[in-house]
Amino acid sequence: MLVIKGQGNLGKYREVVGESQGDGAFMDLQSESKIHVGISSCLVGEKVRWNGEHKKNVYIDEVLSQFFEWVHVCPEMELGMGVPREAVHLTGSIEFPRMVGKQTKTDWTDRMLSFSRSRSKELCSLNLCGFIFKNSSPSCGMKGIKIVSDKDRPRAFGRGLFANEFIKHNPILPMEEEGRLRDSRIRENFIVRVFSFQRLQLLMNSGFSRGRLVDFHTHHRLLLQAHSRKQYAALDRLVAQAKQLSPTQLRRQYSALFMQALSIRTTVKKNADVLQHMLRHLKKLLGKEDKLDLLQSIDDFHHGLVPLVVPLTLIKHYAHKFRVESLMDQVYLNPHPKELLIRNHV
Repeated sequence: MLVIKGQGNLGKYREVVGESQGDGAFMDLQSESKIHVGISSCLVGEKVRWNGEHKKNVYIDEVLSQFFEWVHVCPEMELGMGVPREAVHLTGSIEFPRMVGKQTKTDWTDRMLSFSRSRSKELCSLNLCGFIFKNSSPSCGMKGIKIVSDKDRPRAFGRGLFANEFIKHNPILPMEEEGRLRDSRIRENFIVRVFSFQRLQLLMNSGFSRGRLVDFHTHHRLLLQAHSRKQYAALDRLVAQAKQLSPTQLRRQYSALFMQALSIRTTVKKNADVLQHMLRHLKKLLGKEDKLDLLQSIDDFHHGLVPLVVPLTLIKHYAHKFRVESLMDQVYLNPHPKELLIRNHV
């Protein structure tokens, strides 16, 4: 059985960093336990909203809960505002919004900001790999939160006070609002980033070395290209210059750029380009009929006739059949559990 060794820049990187691949470092970056993800408490059924109700999200509760261990946060409840409580809104300016009661005008701003800073620091120590916020919340909303004038008319749109502080403390952590997760492309991007962030943290916190970074980067090559070739090229250059940076600088710069690349959403065209690239690794191994079948499945995907899982299943089959290591080890083939069915939709 033919075995094709890894190709691309891997050899160049190993020469640059002066380290060997080692003991399969990337393959060790797996965790059997659930991923810790922060979440607004009301989304998992806790009755903590101002009116004593919850906003349980079925997709979060029935699907994502299989893989995520939720870290519940309700800023207003934890601050001691009680349930039920007076509804609050934001007023003032977008630069300095204030949280006040709608009827009594009680000002919660300073107390909420103090709580948000301390809670954000505390959450940083819990190895979170993502956070899902309740949308439209004056404390948890990530964007588009009304900042009203004295006449209760929207004058600007900003971010909830807790969400704003948390984002400042965790700038590269994958975050999303539950309302936006209804969009399949946004949902896919968030889930890819969460699982990728987990792998990144396992790399950075478990015997990090330049050699292990080379392996990690190489195995994520096609996933990165499916999101942004420009950012992938920038990461390429960073890894190639690894010896010129201290380990701390390298970890910080690579982590930020890696997550920035994945925050750019993939498209049908980008995925089709990656599929064509993978096909080139198989061309000399496939018979004429199998090659035409694979080409047709890629073309059908490109034209929206079949989901991504169709050509990917064929490529995975042939990669394992012919032991094409340059494809078998690519995270792009399995960036998240197949049970999430992320790639099963046209």
